[in-house]
Amino acid sequence: MDSSSFTVLEQLTELDPARVANLPQSTPITIRSVAIFSKSESETLIYVGTGGGKLILLSVNPSLSDAVQFVQLISISSRLIEAILVLSEIERVLVLSDGFLYLIDWQLSLPVKKLGFLKEVTAIARRFRTESSNVSSEIRENGNSSSEITEDSAEPSSSDTHYINSSFAIAVMGKKLVVIEMILSDNNVNVHLKEMPAFDGIKAVGWVNESIFVGNSNGYFLVSSETGKSNDIFTLPESFTNPKLKPLSKGEEVLLLVDNLGVVIDPQGQPKGGSLVFRCMPDGVCQLGSYLVISGDRKLEIYRRNGECVQSVDVGKFGSGGLILGGEETGKGEMVAVATTSKVICYRKASVDEQIKALLKKSRYREAISLAISLELDGEITKRTLSFVHAQVGFLLFFDLRFEEAVDHFLLSEEMDPSEVFPFIMQENRWSRLVSPNRYWALHPPPAPLEEVIDAALARIQNMVFLKRAGLDANLDEGFLLNLPSRADLLELAIRNIIRYLVASRNKELSPEVKEGVDTLLMYLYRALDLVSEMENLASSDNNCVVEELEVLLNNSGHLRTLAFLYGSKGMDSKSVSIWRHLARNYAATLWRETGDHGTSNERKAAEEASKILQFSSDEDLVLEHLTWISDIDEDLAVTILISEKRTKQLSPENVLAAIDSRKVAIRQSYLQWLIEDQECDDPQYHTLYALSLARSALEELAMGSDGTERAERSNGILSEDCIDEVVNDRYSVRERLQLFLQASDLYNPEELLEVVNDSELWLEKAILYRKMGQENIVLQILALKLEDSEAAEQYCAEIGRDDAYIQLLDLYLDPQNGREPMFTAAVRLLHNHGESLDPLQVLEKLSPEMPLQLAADTILRMLRARVHHHRQGQIVHSMSRAINLDAKLTRMEERSRHVQLNDESMCDSCHARLGTKLFVMYPDNSVVCYRCYRNQGESPSTNGQFFKKNVSFRPGWLVTR
Repeated sequence: MDSSSFTVLEQLTELDPARVANLPQSTPITIRSVAIFSKSESETLIYVGTGGGKLILLSVNPSLSDAVQFVQLISISSRLIEAILVLSEIERVLVLSDGFLYLIDWQLSLPVKKLGFLKEVTAIARRFRTESSNVSSEIRENGNSSSEITEDSAEPSSSDTHYINSSFAIAVMGKKLVVIEMILSDNNVNVHLKEMPAFDGIKAVGWVNESIFVGNSNGYFLVSSETGKSNDIFTLPESFTNPKLKPLSKGEEVLLLVDNLGVVIDPQGQPKGGSLVFRCMPDGVCQLGSYLVISGDRKLEIYRRNGECVQSVDVGKFGSGGLILGGEETGKGEMVAVATTSKVICYRKASVDEQIKALLKKSRYREAISLAISLELDGEITKRTLSFVHAQVGFLLFFDLRFEEAVDHFLLSEEMDPSEVFPFIMQENRWSRLVSPNRYWALHPPPAPLEEVIDAALARIQNMVFLKRAGLDANLDEGFLLNLPSRADLLELAIRNIIRYLVASRNKELSPEVKEGVDTLLMYLYRALDLVSEMENLASSDNNCVVEELEVLLNNSGHLRTLAFLYGSKGMDSKSVSIWRHLARNYAATLWRETGDHGTSNERKAAEEASKILQFSSDEDLVLEHLTWISDIDEDLAVTILISEKRTKQLSPENVLAAIDSRKVAIRQSYLQWLIEDQECDDPQYHTLYALSLARSALEELAMGSDGTERAERSNGILSEDCIDEVVNDRYSVRERLQLFLQASDLYNPEELLEVVNDSELWLEKAILYRKMGQENIVLQILALKLEDSEAAEQYCAEIGRDDAYIQLLDLYLDPQNGREPMFTAAVRLLHNHGESLDPLQVLEKLSPEMPLQLAADTILRMLRARVHHHRQGQIVHSMSRAINLDAKLTRMEERSRHVQLNDESMCDSCHARLGTKLFVMYPDNSVVCYRCYRNQGESPSTNGQFFKKNVSFRPGWLVTR
């Protein structure tokens, strides 16, 4: 990347420290070290160390190019100043000059204090603490030696004072490392030292948490500040004699330099990420936010953390000699300073907005996004700003006709409002006022309808092609140009991607107006591409479409199904159902081009959709108005509508029955059945109507010769309650339904039903009706003579529960009348089953003289024997009862005749008091208690533990034994 492609650093000012400090020309200075400290957003302090031991302090305002002020100049020593450390925690500056360390306040206003006990120091570095480090004073806790000086005393002391802020530094002194703890307390600085053995020839040092990194000609090493133990990190080639290292990211990383290679490690000395390859061998390194600034070969190079060089600045024009780079140690500042032998050039970091805009203006969108992401990870921009950049890139891509990439960035932008794409769909609409103006960097034209955007972009491409043919740089994307779609394809691609964005936006938290715009314009786009399935899904779902904006459009375009779904989702049931009725009556292919399923009739589809709406509707007039045409298509759907329990208020049964076409018998019966069984309606009128309807249907079925008649007559007569549920669960004919209902209900009028079925062959139904009316004789006649169902007749007699019912049935069998032959077999069966319980005289009186004796002989003989047996059995039981009674009386008499003999020594078995002449009580187990104990104990057990109220005592007799 050339020096002008990406601007991270921009020159703030060029200054001559000698001239700013008003030094005479006869005493020129040579700059040997530079340090920077950001005191505030409007003031940055620049410390310049010279070869003659002078320290110059300058103040610069980073936002103003000419705001440079001279603050102070002091003389540290007579030799060159090698290093300057700004210790912001204690508001002091630590200076290395001629092997000695000097401490001074950061405004250079107090006298310089020399740390005389440190000599021949070759390198110094401050300590960095990461957020996870444990802040403690290792020197006083773990150190072997400790000393203390104040700015008023240069002699060591052993006192320990309370401190407010502290700072640590490490100094290289021969083969030793000296840890320096400086504590600021009451404007005095207390210094504690700790020495530990090290290596010879250390030229670079850094300190992060408990890890001290050192480098010499042999390699890089890690020394523990707690234990003093050292470990090798890696060795250096023999040709390399100038190691350099630099803590980065506030101590989270450490950069080790080997020639033009930078190796990044973590505070534990382990490699972290990839290595950085620089274009030249660095003379100095500093961190500026998320960038690394490298000085060398008379220029500054700015690198991103991925190793990419984004800017190169030539500083050779400012003077001769090597470059001295100075930056804030923590990397938080916005400035760096590079010095030649006589001048200091200050650079400030360009704003992130300008950096990103510079890339966007050159259509380097991926690099701009990559930069924004890295800045966000480094905490230099907020997530909201990253979202803003995604949206800006999306708009630029959109106007470059790269619609898919544009929408991808729109979706990554959490701050972008969906209303911003509304102008691409319709320039003037009811949501135009929702679009926020001037939200971006004015890098793209204002939004316009898609056709205009595509036409303008195609014209721009043609112009760029012309310029390229003319030999000019037109910044053309050759790959995109070779695969440029047609205008129609571009328009469709744009619409599909906007659809993708609007569909995703429906899941966001939006204002009600924006939600309306998203769904309504989404419907416009679906219609533009004739995406019928998507239109219907949107219209039938929970949506925020504005009906007024769409009904004319959908009606004119023939998308009536979509319009019907939309009306339905908005609660406009009447309009929706009217459209479905229109579609059902006009089912030409042109009206049904919206569906490709021909498996189900279009009329039925319309009826199904209408029924879904009517099932929820409590508008009785609306439901009954559309009931007829739906029932003409499918009677089951009509029934489903009438019996739906999804509505909040049920329909009036009277109005429903009046509205049902008299020819729709099945609908009427199904509704009445639901009304009676499910709604538990107890109105006799509806029970009678249901029974009459079933009866008429049964007569029609009988007249048509349905096999239901034969099946009904083969049933076991009047069904019991136990088998009703079993039959109901199975498929059954109209006659079976009628029979079940006639038995189950007691609310219908049997007289009205008899008027309908009296002249028919529905004998079982008549039997049920006469049974309801209590006409036992007629019921027996039907069962025994008409249906010839002996089992049912006998069962009915058992239900009556009187013996005369069996005699009446026997009489019917023996004398059927109307010229029918006697039913001797049925009579014999009746006598066989129930003759033992009948009066033989009555039976003999009913027997016909024509009845063959051999048929009845056995039965009559068994009856007589059973009669005699019952009589004798009764006599036995009677005699045994008398015997038991006599035995009980005898036992009772014996118990009452028992005696007990008491004397003066007799005692109560309970309280053991002498009885004397007291009243006493004797229990059946012969235990004797005084009357007072008996009263106190009540009905409690006797003294022997027997409870005679619960455990009855038996006395064996001549007949009854225990």
